[in-house]
Amino acid sequence: MILNERDNRHAAILQAATAIMAAARTAPKGKGVDVIEITTVSGDDLLPIAAEMRNISEKTGFKFFLRDADNIEIADAVVFIGTTDHPHGLNCGQCGFAECGKRTAEVPCAINSIDVGIALGSACSKAADMRIDTRIMMSAGLAAQNLGLLGECRQVIALLLSVSSKNPFFDRKPKEQA
Repeated sequence: MILNERDNRHAAILQAATAIMAAARTAPKGKGVDVIEITTVSGDDLLPIAAEMRNISEKTGFKFFLRDADNIEIADAVVFIGTTDHPHGLNCGQCGFAECGKRTAEVPCAINSIDVGIALGSACSKAADMRIDTRIMMSAGLAAQNLGLLGECRQVIALLLSVSSKNPFFDRKPKEQA
């Protein structure tokens, strides 16, 4: 049997994404409560996310969403990690409110935010172990959140994945607003 890497690249990235999602899932969670959701998107299913990023740029004037949308279109796959809203009842004040019950719906629980960060760290570490090129993007996460890709999740962050001779997510030039 002869197996050419170029012919197997898509299967390899999906296999890597599966391992990356497992690493994110097994990351420690606040009070042992798992409120993390993880999804991988690849191929043409990335196009609506890039389109939403361009819509966000048009509405907000944030040009980096345009540059990041181009990166979404060239990614081999994107892992999205987000959290459902689950206050832990610690009354820790990290969210800016002295008590969980006084926190407004727009303010995320700090413990949930930390859980997303730890899961991203585990995901990036696993990608590095496998020598997969990555880039973390809040812009793509916001687009996925707007599209409801992870249901009711908030604080969605994207981890772009690539297997190529050079990481396409770095050395990027700023985009001009269309």
